[in-house]
Amino acid sequence: MRAEPHTPLAGQVRKVLETAPEAMLPMTYQQLAEALGLKPPRTIQRIAHALETLMREDAEQGQPFIAALVVSRRGEGLPAQGFFDLAVELGRFPADPEQHAAAYREEFRQVMPSIHHTRPLGGG
Repeated sequence: MRAEPHTPLAGQVRKVLETAPEAMLPMTYQQLAEALGLKPPRTIQRIAHALETLMREDAEQGQPFIAALVVSRRGEGLPAQGFFDLAVELGRFPADPEQHAAAYREEFRQVMPSIHHTRPLGGG
């Protein structure tokens, strides 16, 4: 499947994640939807689609996945399964599910400094 073109929602998601206070990260899909002012129906589905678009963009540009800043409220502070499926498809994560949590934590560690340099000084 080819990368979908950048959508307005994907751009808004990237901006929210890049400017979120570090203490708010990672945030849940629901928190992100609320920060964007999204209303049902299919709120989380729209967030997931935007995050997938951003993952494809980041993979094409050789950047850490900004989508790693969004996690499921269920589980162990990890993203939903779709994140891992796409990360494997894009060749960024190992296919072995036993290695996904460690790969995610490394991706999160890499993306944090990459968003810090895009933030305005003193903002918050």
